[in-house]
Amino acid sequence: MSDYPSVNDLTLEEKAALTSGTNPWSLGNVADKGLPNYTITDGPHGLRKARNTESMDVEENVPATCFPPAAGMACSWNPELVERVGEAMGEECIQEQVAVILGPGVNIKRNPLGGRCFEYWSEDPYLAGHTAVGIVKGVQSKGVGTSLKHFAANNQETDRLRISATISPRAMREIYLPAFEYIVKTAQPWTVMCSYNKINGVFSSQNRWLLTDVLRGEWGFKGIVMSDWGAVSDRVAALNAGLNLEMPPSNTDDQIVAAGKDWRIPATQLDEMAQGMIDLVAKARPAMSRDGYRYDVDAHNEVARQAAVESMVLLKNEDATLPVAKGAKIAVIGEFARTPRYQGAGSSLINPTKLTSFLDALEERGVAADFAPGFTLDDAAQDPALTEQAVTAAQQADVVLLFLGLPSAYESEGFDRTTLDIPAKQVEVLDAVAAANPNVAVVLSNGSVVSMPWRGRAKAILETWLLGQAGGAALADVIFGDEAPSGKLAQTIIDDVNDDPSAMNWPGEEGRVDYGEGVFVGYRYYDTFRKQVTYPFGYGLSYATFDVHDATVAKTGPRTAEVTVTVTNTSDVAGAETVQVYVAPPKAKVARPVHELKGFAKVALEPGESKNVTIALDDRAFAYWSERFDDWHVEGGTYTVEVGVSSRDIISRLGVEIDDDGKIMNLDEWSTFGEWLDDPIGAPILQHVLDDMGKEAGRPIIPDSALMVMFLRSMPLRSLSVILGEAGEQVAANLTEAYRKATA
Repeated sequence: MSDYPSVNDLTLEEKAALTSGTNPWSLGNVADKGLPNYTITDGPHGLRKARNTESMDVEENVPATCFPPAAGMACSWNPELVERVGEAMGEECIQEQVAVILGPGVNIKRNPLGGRCFEYWSEDPYLAGHTAVGIVKGVQSKGVGTSLKHFAANNQETDRLRISATISPRAMREIYLPAFEYIVKTAQPWTVMCSYNKINGVFSSQNRWLLTDVLRGEWGFKGIVMSDWGAVSDRVAALNAGLNLEMPPSNTDDQIVAAGKDWRIPATQLDEMAQGMIDLVAKARPAMSRDGYRYDVDAHNEVARQAAVESMVLLKNEDATLPVAKGAKIAVIGEFARTPRYQGAGSSLINPTKLTSFLDALEERGVAADFAPGFTLDDAAQDPALTEQAVTAAQQADVVLLFLGLPSAYESEGFDRTTLDIPAKQVEVLDAVAAANPNVAVVLSNGSVVSMPWRGRAKAILETWLLGQAGGAALADVIFGDEAPSGKLAQTIIDDVNDDPSAMNWPGEEGRVDYGEGVFVGYRYYDTFRKQVTYPFGYGLSYATFDVHDATVAKTGPRTAEVTVTVTNTSDVAGAETVQVYVAPPKAKVARPVHELKGFAKVALEPGESKNVTIALDDRAFAYWSERFDDWHVEGGTYTVEVGVSSRDIISRLGVEIDDDGKIMNLDEWSTFGEWLDDPIGAPILQHVLDDMGKEAGRPIIPDSALMVMFLRSMPLRSLSVILGEAGEQVAANLTEAYRKATA
């Protein structure tokens, strides 16, 4: 950093210039002071670098490896694999001289209709944080920055530029912030990107509580905060809130200069924001100085292939339909087999270095198959001739591989989906093909959940999400048994979108969306209220079979524990099982989900092999966000630690006694009679005051009646006079005075 100026060396105008980009895809240029201009560009599942950095065109990009989008990679439950993907992305950034890649995006999948669900990791914040962190670690290990996005509560595309998300403090802390918090504290991304939307009426770009108090103050974030493209409505307010960088530039530096001169921006605040930009440029310099570096295109394609293999989730496999038996006569039906849907649309659109369809993979393997397109990928009505061709192919085959899914026009950045259904003409083809040949394996391509009322007509269902550029080869690996599927669902699958807990408040109205479901998102809702689902969170089959056994839990501290379990491969097929640990709380003072994911481990095993797994549970595993304390709170009691292979396939339930964290509320005249009764300090004071007053009055102040106590429990002290008259007023006065003295 010694080669770079400090903020004290810059003029007010230069400081202002540093807090805005130099063009749509670069930052940092103050040439007179030796600060170079560095390129930043879109991710999040590969490098989307525009050929023309003066343009916002998302389709004219340099070639780069298209890895599986997050919807798939999250289902790998494999942070180490995700980190290898990140390392490869970082190497591609070095070749293309990109200082910061914009990703990963860890917003919660609040509703399966979300248009960018393909870019996001999970409905569960623990899984999202603990997998996506691999991208940050991997990219930054190469000396290239990441941008954790979109901070925060960007959970829909409808009205995304101005919608105000009305969210309780508890839901923010338990659902919408933890993935960001974990990644910030664990990996320190170089940048965080704020979201477009408002949170409780305040734009994220100018939300000081979010960008400064929480991100920097509570979590210790050391990097810079940039805006999403066009997310700044007031540059002065945004900079004061903690936004270092506006993107793209809006040619409003003069506003910052004017605000600096008249002290609407404190000098110390502008200095801090500008110094952050200098520090970012300095961090990027070593990697950006590696002229002539070239990454290994084929090696990165192999990483993409392995990521695709582990992204797939085998949902159904009757009669061992998959893997396809050697020598079986195969019919491949569905345009997706020839024209793969391998990525989403919008700012993440990547120009792949190569692309392998399933038909390409068959040709490379020398495997013969009859192909029928079955349907077109547009909105045209079904062509009966295509259906007839598909039926003919099915009649002549031993097994049918039927490729179904969502065409690219169905989901994208910029708009939300309107239905969970795949196009009706695809289901029509499935019906006709299944009637001709019952041995149908459906291969799905989609960026988010699709309904499956048709699942009874398929013997096997392989959910592949969007597999990236090497998806065809990866599919062949799994379909022919070279690799056993090991993916587990990162998102619950339902058939009716109206069953989703957010349905009543989706996507909002008149510029506001209420997060009325609170913390009951995804499986937290379905499992707590015992709702029927198509396939539960964490679910996934394999060609191998496993025994998860000998689970134990041991307390390692007042509010920490450790789970150990043995996993054995009981088959003659190599494979991987993911052990999932959920924590179920005892009865609490707030409504809590019946259980929550708090740990996992993916275990690769050869046939007959066993491995021991240890999973640590920190104090956050037992905590909830208390709005009363404005802090995390652990209530003492016996918690149930559940060890399973999905949220609804729990193999062992183990009790562990967890200590209370000792937090107590401050009681006053607005505290209820019940709160005084239940408080460890307040209860004896209450009893003492009532006894003294009863002796003085010659009778109990409160009648010795269980019904009366129940009636009074919800009544604030200041309201006791309604029932007890002057005695009630005296109880309130005596209690608050005694409590003040006891806690002084």
